[in-house]
Amino acid sequence: MAIKKPFLICIVGPTAIGKTALSLAIANAFTTEIVSADSRQFFKEMCIGTAVPSEVELCSAKHHFIQSKSIFETYSVGDFEREAIALLSELFQKNRIVVMVGGSGLYVDAVVKGLDDFPEVAPEIRTQLNADLQNKGMESLQQELKTTDPNYFEEVDIENTQRVIRALEVIRSSGQPFSSFRRNVKAKREFDTLYIGLTADKEIIYDRINLRVDLMMEAGLLEEAAKLLPYKKLNALQTVGYRELFDHLEGKTSLDTAIDEIKKNTRRFAKRQGTWFRKNDQIQWFSYDTPYSKIIEAIKKALP
Repeated sequence: MAIKKPFLICIVGPTAIGKTALSLAIANAFTTEIVSADSRQFFKEMCIGTAVPSEVELCSAKHHFIQSKSIFETYSVGDFEREAIALLSELFQKNRIVVMVGGSGLYVDAVVKGLDDFPEVAPEIRTQLNADLQNKGMESLQQELKTTDPNYFEEVDIENTQRVIRALEVIRSSGQPFSSFRRNVKAKREFDTLYIGLTADKEIIYDRINLRVDLMMEAGLLEEAAKLLPYKKLNALQTVGYRELFDHLEGKTSLDTAIDEIKKNTRRFAKRQGTWFRKNDQIQWFSYDTPYSKIIEAIKKALP
């Protein structure tokens, strides 16, 4: 008789849709643990602006990769893939089911499918791109990516400097679109995957995002950003919610403008998350307000 593989249940969807609460309900229903695949929540110095689970939520189920790294560490998606696969091997020794949750599609795919092979990039290309960033600004690099690889431009977080530069490194080095190297050849994994996605109408998602930003500001996001301002050039801080407030703290924009920019850029990010996840026809989608009991029942039926 064939041995049944363990199952990784992936909870995906746009930011502010309710993935954390659903992951807790599922983890408790199956008495298991949660692996975070949210690349913004890895860093212990960033709390309010990354919407990490509350202390109560963290205590209700064991979490992994939540504020486990420092912004001063170099940490890539490849590092996450290796560490997450090693962790899952341990967790599956005691649980047949593990929950992974996050809106970072690249990080989810790295664990489930593995990373594609990209060509070597000459150091001088990276140096030139960083010089272009300083001299011409981020918009110039975004426009170059839009021109040279419109497919990847539509799904990547174009406000993430590290991701944009990485794509342009490959494009300039190879002369080919970054997306052409993404063959989607799935790596061999010792587990099966079940995808559960949460969705809602665009207006609802945008309203939830706007409310979340307001609550973050009330919780002290400006003060958190002020403490991180001296380190604003670190890769981990090239993200929505901090960059906009750094501009305000340096006198470039008003606070109201900075808050509006956070909301606008977060809405753009959510749109790109949707573009990424819609490519995956294995995701079973549920409305954000579906009772958890109904989703859990659907999971039970899907498991062999």
